[in-house]
This record gives sequence, C-alpha cells and structure tokens, in this order.
Amino acid sequence: MAHRNARLTGFGRRLLVERVCDLRRSRKLGPARIGPILGLPASTVHRILTRHRLNRLAWPDRPTGTVIRRYERDRPGELIHVDVKKLGRIPDGGGHRTLGRQAGRATRSNMGFDYIHSAVDDHSRPAYSEIHGDEKVATCAGFLIRAAAFFHSQGIDRIERVLTDNAWAYRKGLAWKAALAGLGATGKLTRAYRPQTNGKVERFTRVNNAAGQYT
Repeated sequence: MAHRNARLTGFGRRLLVERVCDLRRSRKLGPARIGPILGLPASTVHRILTRHRLNRLAWPDRPTGTVIRRYERDRPGELIHVDVKKLGRIPDGGGHRTLGRQAGRATRSNMGFDYIHSAVDDHSRPAYSEIHGDEKVATCAGFLIRAAAFFHSQGIDRIERVLTDNAWAYRKGLAWKAALAGLGATGKLTRAYRPQTNGKVERFTRVNNAAGQYT
C-alpha cells in the first residue's frame, strides 16, 4: 500500500491520473478493471474518474471519449431543436411486447409506421409534438409553423434558429425553407452521424416512447 501511495504523489501522480483517464476514454473500462492494470484500488480510480467527469459513460462522447460539454442558450427562441421519430404502429390487442414474439409477428403485418414530429426550445424546454403518417417536406414545414404558434402561446415571440438532422426535407425542401423564412429563422443542421448534437429533442422523444407508446 505504501508503494501505491508513493506513486500518487507529485509528477508520478499526474502521469497515473492521465493513464486512468486514457484507459477510460479509449477502452471504456470501469474502476474494477482499471485498478488491477495500474495497481490501484478501485475506489481511488473512481475518485479520479469522478474528478475528471469520466465516472459516467453517458457523459463522454462514445466514438471519441471526449467529455461532452453541456450547453444551454441564453434566451427562449434562440434555438429550437426539431426531430422526427419513426415508430411501427401497434396493432389492436398489442404487439410482440404484450403477446410474445411469435404471436406478435402474426399481428404486425402491413401495419405501417407513424412519424412523431417534435420540437423543443433549448433554453426554457417547452416541447410540442404531432403524429403524422410521413416525414415529407410539406408535413415538416406545416409542423414547424404550428410548433412556432405553440411556442408563441408560451411567450416565445420569435424563433431565431432551428436545429435539425440532415434529412432531405431539411436540407433541400423548398417548403421547409419557406417556413423558416416566414418565421424569420435560420436553419442549422447537425453534424453527419452525430445525433447527440440534437440531444435535447432526441432525449425528449426517448422519454415519450418509454412512457407512452411502447409501454
């Protein structure tokens, strides 16, 4: 134990802390596995990870291991997050989660999909959702206009920017661009293959799914 404590002082301590953090970021290992590799108690490893905000794997970006810096816009309407979630329709009597997989397969044929369009204000977090049968440009544009009316009723008088993923409707759709122009808003796209950039509305959709349709 004296040897371990000696390693945690001065320059050696800094190197050891860097090694702990590197193993966490690169290999996603927990304290119980990092400890034996470096000759440290798991409790010491946990304290180091907590100090550097690496104790929860939900905090680092999974591909890079970099800690995600949370942000919040300064005022309501400065940024609205918009997303669409495609969900399989549930037949009368329930799907496979209720009936079991074999019976559920027999009831789900040709049921089709619903598309849940959602918008969340980055600062004040009111949310608005609609269920539609598609995610075409006209549907997305109409949803944005109605979402803006909802936010206006909540005291958000102006929408400045709208953040979406890279779906064709948002990148190329003329009706979508016209809706943005009518609101005096600017469209902003997330980085490709990085849905966490639009995480506030992604999380809202996930919570809705857990509490609603698929329970």
